[in-house]
Amino acid sequence: MSAQAQIKEIVSANPVVLFMKGTKQFPQCGFSARAVQILQAVGCHDFVTVNVLEDEAIRQGIKEYANWPTIPQLYVKGEFLGGSDIMMEMFEAGELQAALAE
Repeated sequence: MSAQAQIKEIVSANPVVLFMKGTKQFPQCGFSARAVQILQAVGCHDFVTVNVLEDEAIRQGIKEYANWPTIPQLYVKGEFLGGSDIMMEMFEAGELQAALAE
């Protein structure tokens, strides 16, 4: 299975997915840690994380999948929302809470 097919399957099968460096319990970069904190701050604890450091094909493939150069990347119901900066902006505007509540 290609990285693109794997990514599509993960994003389709899970309502909230965060592609990140490290894990929910042990983020391995500041941006990934912030993304996890933002999700937890809005009460979203039931999300799937994909550690891109464990699979180089996924790490490169996710950048192509969303046409977005950086990690972390948040997907809600199959839709790419953004990285940690966009997540923070959406959180502050109340948009992230709304997207997750739907």
